[in-house]
Amino acid sequence: MKGTSLVDGWPARALRVLLPARCLLCGARGAEGRDLCGACAEDLALNQPACARCALPLAVTSPLCAACIKVPPPFAAAWAPFRYGHPLDLLEARFKFRADLAAGRVLSHLLVIRAGIDAPTLPDAIVPIPLHRARLRTRGYNQALELARPLAAALGLPLRHDLLVRARATDAQSALDAKARRRNVRGAFALSDDAALPAHVALFDDVMTTGATLREAALTLRRAGVARVDAWALARAP
Repeated sequence: MKGTSLVDGWPARALRVLLPARCLLCGARGAEGRDLCGACAEDLALNQPACARCALPLAVTSPLCAACIKVPPPFAAAWAPFRYGHPLDLLEARFKFRADLAAGRVLSHLLVIRAGIDAPTLPDAIVPIPLHRARLRTRGYNQALELARPLAAALGLPLRHDLLVRARATDAQSALDAKARRRNVRGAFALSDDAALPAHVALFDDVMTTGATLREAALTLRRAGVARVDAWALARAP
């Protein structure tokens, strides 16, 4: 799979030629060649306004949220173009847990489109959050890596999936509260052997909930000497 997008490779392109696009959410004809209709696309909530440091959705426009003012996170800025909720959560679950490549392709296209509209400060490289080898064997793919591939290509950035490794297996974050999430990922990441470190990287995950995973990965990179780490995600939970 190296160098080829799981969600937008030649089999997916061939199917789009043979079969008309249909909305994965309601079954209507897809818009703009995507498996998503215009009405369902409008139901996706953009993450605006949001904290510039952690991408937390805000009720009113403000540079930073109260938490980032009080205790700044280890990343310099964050970008998550969508708010995590219905109906984006349905597409995300289909891709992440049911290996629905059509859903992954829709999410990738949405991510690339938003990057063209409100692209953040570009880093030297994009670093997807890695899965532990045991979970990778079970799932068969890393959803963060597959979403990051088209984004990196569209922005003309290196995709450094060789930079970080998941040093130990962790419990699924979805079943844990914020405090338990922080404990769960503590010490979970390590640098690959002889990895060349860019000065500025953007960590990428599919969904940023409490930010615990991205924070721990950012700390690992900062301690290793990366000057600036940003946090990127497809969506940010309220």
